Formats: sequence, structure tokens, C-alpha cells
Amino acid sequence: MYHVPVLLEESVSGLNIDPDGVYLDLTFGGGGHSREILKRLKDGCLIGFDQDSDALANVPDDSRFIFVNHNFRYLRNFLRYCGYDEADGILADLGVSSHEFDEAGRGFSFRFDAELDMRMNQRSRLKATDILNTYSEENLIRIFRNYGEVDNVRRLVDLIVNARTGKMITRSEEFLQVIAPCVPKQKEKKYLAQVYQALRIEVNGELEALEDMLKEAERALRPGGRLVVITYHSLEDRIVKNFLKSGNFEGKVEKDFYGHVKRNFELVNRKVIVPSEEEIERNPRARSAKLRIAEKRE
Repeated sequence: MYHVPVLLEESVSGLNIDPDGVYLDLTFGGGGHSREILKRLKDGCLIGFDQDSDALANVPDDSRFIFVNHNFRYLRNFLRYCGYDEADGILADLGVSSHEFDEAGRGFSFRFDAELDMRMNQRSRLKATDILNTYSEENLIRIFRNYGEVDNVRRLVDLIVNARTGKMITRSEEFLQVIAPCVPKQKEKKYLAQVYQALRIEVNGELEALEDMLKEAERALRPGGRLVVITYHSLEDRIVKNFLKSGNFEGKVEKDFYGHVKRNFELVNRKVIVPSEEEIERNPRARSAKLRIAEKRE
């Protein structure tokens, strides 16, 4: 399968769907969430976003569905382009699709020897190999520390900088050989996942795009509309949590003259929703998922 949708029932039910409403699936991928939303629509409309052109193969033949092959950070512009001023609900299942992880040539996984690409949008220029071979030592430290939360970041960067002086690092196998001396044997997979996550986030500008998306979603939703977001790591979950609770990305609660918290969302689920043990057993990639649902204030 292209991608197994995570927390499918919980997330789609969280949209509180009006059969005649307008909805956005910001991470179309394999179309799992979109198909479930379409089942619950009558005369409504669903707009699906995905910057990965591979997702085009999964677009349903349904007159109520519109596919947008662009980054979700531009959601409000495309909502208007499709003829709508507001949306009744917006869903975002963040992160990388199973297809992108499993397609060896995309370079997202350390399981395969491939070019270090990692672009979700294959039309963009920056690849992971560009970062490894051209970024300054300071920038590499920033990326692996901030986006991968790597412990021995200076040792890691030293190995990369020393290796690239003799030969460009272009493929996974080469990269893994270069950094092997600093990979903890007891935590090898976790460590490599952190390193690859950091590169992927930088290549795709994921956190900046997420912040833009949340601000655009706030403007695009009608009062009473729902925002449903599934996150997979602490960096993106912190951004979503802070924004929904405080209206900003720092999590700083601001109050008006009357002592009311200044924010445009009310949390629907006070406690974060996570997959059941049964779902994790069926789909191990769901294990780190966290679902947050909020409703725009009237």
C-alpha cells in the first residue's frame, strides 16, 4: 500500500463533518483520510493537497474532490482559487508517507543505498546531499541539534566535514560509513532516524511550512470549524500544541483586559489522542502518532 492512514476513525470523526461542507485534507498521500471524508459528504467538497507528484496516482474519480499538487502552506490561496472563502474543517497528517520511506530512490530511509535526496517536492532544488556537502560547520550543528536532537552533534559534524574535503558525500551507504564511528551500537536505529529526520526537515523546510499552515488554517476556517492535526515527533507536536493552546508558537499565554486567554481555538480533546495497541500492532509506524483536535472560536 502507498500509505496506511493513521488514527483514521478518530481524526475524520474529529472533523465533525457536515455532509454539505467544505473540507481540506492537507496531506493527501495515499488518499486514506480523503476517501473516508468523501464517504461522509453528500454535496460537499473536499480539496486534497500533496506536494509529492507520486500522490497523483491515488486521486479518486469523484466530482466532489479537487487535488492540489502544492505545499499546504498555501492552503488559503488555493481555497479561494477553488471558489471558497472558508472551510468547515481541515485535516493534516504530518510527516513522511510510507511510500516515500519505502521507495528506495527517494533517499528518505537509511535502509537502502540511494542518493541522499529526501525531497517531498521533487521539483524543488535542495537535496540532503547539498546540505552535507555545502553547509557550513555551524549550520550543520544547528540542523542536527535542533531538528534531530542528536547528542554527540559536534563529533557527527566533524566526521562529515572531514570526509567531504576528499570526496562528496552523495549516497546513503557512503554517509553511513562516514558517520559510523559516532553511531551508538545500542541505539543505532534510533540515532540514524534522528540524523535522517534532521536532514529531511531542513530539505523540506517542514517546521516553517507547518507554522505557515497553522496560521493559514486559522484564517481559512469558519467560526466553529475544526482543525485536526496528527504529529509524529516532539518538534512538530510542540508547535501544534502551543499554537492551539496559546495562539502562538512559543506557548506564551496572553490575556486580554478581562483575563481571557487570547486564542482563536478551543481544544476539543484536552488529552492528546494516541493509537490503540491494536492499531500499532497492525501498523507499527503509527506508534509515535499524536492527534490534536481544536475548534475555531465563534
